Amino acid sequence: MRAFTAAAVQVAPVAAPLTAETIRSNTARCVELTRQCVASTGADLVVLPETATTGFTPGCSKEELWDLMTELPGPVVDPIREVARELGVHVCVGTYERGPERGVVYNSSVLIDPAGEVLGVYRKTHPFCSEIVSGGGWVTPGDTVTVCDTELGRIGMIICFDGDYPELSRIQAVQGAEVICRPSALLRSADIWDLTSRARAYDNHVYVVGANATGTDAAGVHYFGNSHIVTPVGHVVAKAASHEGWVTARLDPAEALASLTPGSNVGQAFDHLRDRNLDLIRNHREDLERPASTSFPHAPMHPGEAG
Repeated sequence: MRAFTAAAVQVAPVAAPLTAETIRSNTARCVELTRQCVASTGADLVVLPETATTGFTPGCSKEELWDLMTELPGPVVDPIREVARELGVHVCVGTYERGPERGVVYNSSVLIDPAGEVLGVYRKTHPFCSEIVSGGGWVTPGDTVTVCDTELGRIGMIICFDGDYPELSRIQAVQGAEVICRPSALLRSADIWDLTSRARAYDNHVYVVGANATGTDAAGVHYFGNSHIVTPVGHVVAKAASHEGWVTARLDPAEALASLTPGSNVGQAFDHLRDRNLDLIRNHREDLERPASTSFPHAPMHPGEAG
């Protein structure tokens, strides 16, 4: 990894019924804010929110959503590929993706390089309980991990609720990820948003760039923003409010683990990846793979609620 500037950009979706025109408007707003951000900050990597082309809750059936979306790569992200090429930057953007059959829709993120080429597509492996098809929602889960080689370093992708699951980010870190992009449309609380990004960054000694939605989506759901950038020691070095716009930070591998705590003269000697007890993991593999659920009572979720 080399030192570079990363940006998390907050975009408010069009608060109107989802149509081809509102998708074009959302995508154009992503392009506009990306262009403004790079001009202002010189960012080398721009991360946009989850489902930035539509808003998270689409307010329509999965079949209707499938009709409106495209495959990836495809026309839905072509304007963002064009601005990445125009500006010579990397862009990670969240969008719904048309699957192989009508009604099969993935919640995906795309990593685009400075030539406008798609380096990788990640499909959300942990859809929130209200968006997943099995819960009455509209999203089919993905089943792969995506880490991409770039000229900036090794970049992995997770999406929103994925950040609640330590295993996914750990796999990416073991595969060499140095930065994890987290496009999101998280609603539960700003504390949970910060906690989970900081934990995944600290667990794995990676930078996490979390771009959260703001504004109101097609189904009338409101988002709080608070996009952030977290260092490999779990320190939040940039945090947005609820406005459209961006936050940036310089990610420098020489400083990533330079001290035990931010600004301290005490060096960090431990390494969460190197120091794993692999024998313990091997001995309890069956436990890790066993289906389980909490013993505490909890409320049912309803389709359309976002996480």
